[in-house]
Amino acid sequence: MKKTLLAVGCVSVAALAYANTTSDSSELQTQQCKNSAEAVATLKELQYGNTSIRKDVTSLINASLKVQENRDAAQKILNRMVDDASSSATTLEEKYCS
Repeated sequence: MKKTLLAVGCVSVAALAYANTTSDSSELQTQQCKNSAEAVATLKELQYGNTSIRKDVTSLINASLKVQENRDAAQKILNRMVDDASSSATTLEEKYCS
């Protein structure tokens, strides 16, 4: 029971610390790029339209990244991913997230 409470406390503190940060770590930006590549690839396979893909993935970017400059950069990468002929998440990650 004590271990469970301690674990919950640690997760809560980490979440609170993240919520109070005013910047995005490079790891978070990299992870967001990978998440975007996976989302774009999945939505392409489901034959979503480009506008719908951009709208849906942009909402994920905005929810994850706090700094407007990073959001703008992620949006530019997203647009290139959507316009890319590839529908493989791995290929998109290799091209745009490295």
